[in-house]
Amino acid sequence: MEETIRCPYTGVSWGLGGGNSIGCPPILNFGTEEQKMEYLPRVHSGEIRFCLGITEPEAGSDVAGIRSTAVLSADKTHYIVNGAKKWITNGLWSDYVTTAVRTGRPGIEGISLLIVPLNAPGVTRRRIQNSGLYASGSTYIGLSDVKVPVRNLIGKENEGFKIIMSNFNPERLSLAVGSLRLARTCYEEAWRHALTRKTFGNSLMANQVIRAKFANMTRAIESCRAWVEQIVYQMQHQKDAANDPQIGAKLALAKVQAGKVLEMCCREAQQVFGGLGMSKEGKGHIVEQISRDLRVYVVGGGSEEILDDLGIRLMLSKL
Repeated sequence: MEETIRCPYTGVSWGLGGGNSIGCPPILNFGTEEQKMEYLPRVHSGEIRFCLGITEPEAGSDVAGIRSTAVLSADKTHYIVNGAKKWITNGLWSDYVTTAVRTGRPGIEGISLLIVPLNAPGVTRRRIQNSGLYASGSTYIGLSDVKVPVRNLIGKENEGFKIIMSNFNPERLSLAVGSLRLARTCYEEAWRHALTRKTFGNSLMANQVIRAKFANMTRAIESCRAWVEQIVYQMQHQKDAANDPQIGAKLALAKVQAGKVLEMCCREAQQVFGGLGMSKEGKGHIVEQISRDLRVYVVGGGSEEILDDLGIRLMLSKL
């Protein structure tokens, strides 16, 4: 993730594999052997692509509030799916969407996960015009009486919420890593500019107030990066780390902190560039692009307001 986001256009990085990276893990980790063999080899070869369909027009961070429904047919051979999914990365060109649907009562106990073919009758798709991220293929997916075979159910009916939650940990780690890489890019671009830009007979870097900006950015980037490295080390070496609520708490809070670091570094870099930092061409164009892409790192994977509270509640769950 860190290497691909050096691009540094998030839309390109996410366009290349953003859908597969979050749409396929539920199959890999919770699917049947038949599901794994049917889909994953073809994903690996590039024959087909997946995306993840959780967020809806009326349900984002509150996954328990999803409204899309899947009703079992009378002969119990397929589900009839109705609803809509919004801001679905790679949805425009994916072949399947790993979709959260309501098969039972309201709340987390009535959610299931289905593999929905996007070429099926009743599926409609259109591009969503976001700030930045154009190449990611952000999509609105409409589902109207879509027939989905029961064999496309991932895990057990009404037990999809835990699968969705398990998918969030690596997604939040990826968002944190991407945020810090982009924050470092903003820093590097502004650093080069501050050394070469002359104002009032001196370089920008000759001004104490400019040097202070780089000191603030350095402290923020390096301390947050060290925390993320620590969490990754723990994930690699701790048994059953994926199900540890303490690691989930750290990832939630680290994702929030990394997003705040990115926001601060992008703002400070634009201040160093001045008007160039708002231009889509010229020396500041990379920072300007990041300024339009960065909101997804703050909102995506759970907003900071939700994740701050989640992190503390997960910590309390161990007491």
